[in-house]
Amino acid sequence: MSRSLVIFDQALRLQDNPALYHAAKQGEIVAAFVYDPEVQWPLGGASKWWLHHSLAALKADLAAQGITLILRRGDWLQSMLQLVKESAVSTVFWNRCYEPHNISKYKTLKSKLAENNIQTNSYNGSLLFEPWTVLNQQDHYFKVFTPFWNCCLKKGGIEAVHERPALRPAQVKLRSDALEDWKLLPSHPDWSGGLKEMWQPGEKGAHKNLAAFIRHKLAHYTAGRDIPADSMTSCLSPHLHWGEISPRQIWHVVRQHEMAGGNSRAAEKFLSELGWREFSYYLLYHFPELPQKPFNGRFAGFPWAEETRGLRAWQRGQTGYPIVDAGMRELWHTGYMHNRVRMIVASFLTKDLRIAWQEGAKWFWDTLVDADLANNSASWQWVAGCGADASPYFRVFNPVLQGTKFDPQGKYVRRWVPELSRLADTYIHSPWQAKDDVLAKAHVVLGKTYPRPIVDHSIAREEALRAYKEIKAI
Repeated sequence: MSRSLVIFDQALRLQDNPALYHAAKQGEIVAAFVYDPEVQWPLGGASKWWLHHSLAALKADLAAQGITLILRRGDWLQSMLQLVKESAVSTVFWNRCYEPHNISKYKTLKSKLAENNIQTNSYNGSLLFEPWTVLNQQDHYFKVFTPFWNCCLKKGGIEAVHERPALRPAQVKLRSDALEDWKLLPSHPDWSGGLKEMWQPGEKGAHKNLAAFIRHKLAHYTAGRDIPADSMTSCLSPHLHWGEISPRQIWHVVRQHEMAGGNSRAAEKFLSELGWREFSYYLLYHFPELPQKPFNGRFAGFPWAEETRGLRAWQRGQTGYPIVDAGMRELWHTGYMHNRVRMIVASFLTKDLRIAWQEGAKWFWDTLVDADLANNSASWQWVAGCGADASPYFRVFNPVLQGTKFDPQGKYVRRWVPELSRLADTYIHSPWQAKDDVLAKAHVVLGKTYPRPIVDHSIAREEALRAYKEIKAI
């Protein structure tokens, strides 16, 4: 009987795992995950927390079928080659990854294994449409979302979900690290309490979130997705990033719900957001410099501010703009931020403070449980105005108006900025406009219990637009 190695990289699940499915049909299974901390994009703190719990869940799911998940830490390529040698497998299976550094490492692995007559098989387990399959009439890649997504929808033919296979463990003893020895969890201090309250990493948690979204939120998604206090978003992004659920599974569940009488408009809107995830990976594949360089080359000379005080205040949720501070505090506590608020805080950093989008992307990379190189890079560039299909740079979010429009009663702000909780709705998004007696009644002392605005939005907006005109004239 043949023996195969299945690499669990960004597909930490058993169901609809093409690599695992096809390997199981061939014979015995060796399952492995290698953690390499010395990579181009090392995991941030929140991602490490998630990975620990996701691997623990996967390990338990595999153990239920008699399979030991082999864990190794170290140089990824050397660890994989050593594992192939020790396990004496004839074939190696994996699901394709699309980040530049991952493409490179798998290309090298495939070449090394071929030298030793080891067969390799790779599959699409992470996207609906792989980046090289969607091109315009000139055989170039799309740079605008709508024609890209329309082309995808015309292609159709979303592959069916692969069943969870019956697995046969390989009759070989292999050394495995103890997950706890990797020290992925925070300890001194343990800041993960809010993450534990909100999230259940792993395949079961992913499907639990999907079921709850379909049952309670999808019908209200079109309008509700912009209201941070109501949280009508799916919260599936971290599960998608680590491959605890596949976009195919989500697609088919939503379509089945729609066919059973669900809200078609809401379903289409939600699936188009899944399309934005596809577009982000598409851009990263065709423009590998996306995490570091502006897609719009003109922005390479943009006069970003050099000072760091504003950056620190933004990171700590101490800007003096309540909707911004609420978002940054939600991020720190839960490892997540509502999508509408992500746009507001990103606009504030890049336009009100005129701090480079790369700084914001770095902070999100460290603090988000759904930190994803493609989504993070494309989204920050979109808000900053330098990305593909970008929001126009002259569109500068007014944090007061955004708060008033999308959090009119201040429920979101009151939750995350409790020092303002007693302020009336009239002033909850602009406490500096309240008179002294109103502030005193609400127990708010500007500059002490809550900061004054670190910038004047109207002035900052004009300065940002002047800077934009400079590069536009180049």
